Amino acid sequence: MNINQISKTLLGRTPSIMGHEQFIKFAVLLPLVEVDDEVHILFEVRSLTMRRQPGEVCFPGGKIEKGEDPQTAAVRETSEELGIPETEIIDVFPLDYMVSAFGTIIYPFAGRISNLDAIVPNEAEVGEVFTVPLSFFKKNQPDSYKINFQVEPEDGFPFDLIIGGENYNWQTRTMDEYFYRVKGKVIWGLTARVLTHFIELMEQHKLRE
Repeated sequence: MNINQISKTLLGRTPSIMGHEQFIKFAVLLPLVEVDDEVHILFEVRSLTMRRQPGEVCFPGGKIEKGEDPQTAAVRETSEELGIPETEIIDVFPLDYMVSAFGTIIYPFAGRISNLDAIVPNEAEVGEVFTVPLSFFKKNQPDSYKINFQVEPEDGFPFDLIIGGENYNWQTRTMDEYFYRVKGKVIWGLTARVLTHFIELMEQHKLRE
């Protein structure tokens, strides 16, 4: 292959996340509803029979199926978990997506559920649903704690091939973990990060007005 062939190969290529084919991709929806003429955010409590994270507070969402785009997956999962037609999920907009250190890409969206009374949660996945006024999160900052990730090379790692060997100065990562306490429940993890990002977007818009 000569340099002209290399140029043709790269011409017009749209860059993506390196190695994205190996990542597991998920989509979630931050549902907005109106309660007594006030905007609320709807949350699910995962069924206690779920294998992963039973009883935790979350947003509707799940794995993106083959051939499915992230927004379609977010709407489908919300429809399945809340027992509502997809036509009840409107005004869906993308938020910033997240690439985790654990081989996953999360695509969050915010969208409106037009008929709160139509919700019939799927008992196999959802223990209960509840709503919290958007104003609560604008007035109450989450508690924030640091999580430190350490590098632990596997047995047999070729330290002799890198300068510094076993004393190599690995870069470590720190991540903020957010916690909201509301209605006797704790909102944390991915749900709290998506929620915090959404509130920050709303506050930025207010500042531009």
